[in-house]
Amino acid sequence: MDQYKGSDVDKYRCFMSGEGEKNTKWKLGVPPNYDAINELFEEGRTKIWPAGSLGEQVQNLVKTWEMELVHKPNSQDHKSVDVTKLTISVNGRKPLKMEDVGKIGGGYNMFLQTSLPEDLRLYNPSDETGDTSHDIFTNTFTRGFALEVLEVYSGPPVIAYKFRHWGYMEGPFKGQPPTGEIVEMIGVSTFELDEQFKIVKIQFFYDRGEFLAGFIKGGSSVTTTQDSTIDVGSSRCPFS
Repeated sequence: MDQYKGSDVDKYRCFMSGEGEKNTKWKLGVPPNYDAINELFEEGRTKIWPAGSLGEQVQNLVKTWEMELVHKPNSQDHKSVDVTKLTISVNGRKPLKMEDVGKIGGGYNMFLQTSLPEDLRLYNPSDETGDTSHDIFTNTFTRGFALEVLEVYSGPPVIAYKFRHWGYMEGPFKGQPPTGEIVEMIGVSTFELDEQFKIVKIQFFYDRGEFLAGFIKGGSSVTTTQDSTIDVGSSRCPFS
């Protein structure tokens, strides 16, 4: 996994510069700048992996995969995965191929799929596109949504690890006012790699309801179900 040592433009993410990226199509026209997110990460992380360790490499792999998922709209430009084989599933749902992820509106919508009735959804993936979901979360997490790997349970070819995502709700979210408080997503995941250390299968498991509940702290009274948090004091439709 030596290729996951960062790059000359970002010490945590690979495949952002150099000859291999000269023809890459970027979502915003240029490679993303992660300075603000990296600062948030370094201020708020709870674990520092030794340089060159498996934990550091896994963390860089996950950050690289997320960067490519969000910022490289052409899946053929993704270097961390084998796009011809890759499948992704969240909380035991049907595995998706890259084209399926695009059809449902990208990564945020993939993570927030739900079987709840539409009138009980704080964030409704069916209402959002890749662009609108991206705008919602970047406007809520103005400094970004940082990621750290907390534990690595097994190494390649099947990597199992525990992760933590976090950001500060410094902007509104689906009608909920900013709180300035931290919102976290904690879960476990497996990445299956091929001989070239490209990802061919991903599984994520986390509590969707617990994550969404973080956006309504201090708001109107709520009723919590196993799958989601419902705003009963407002006619606004729940979550993203």
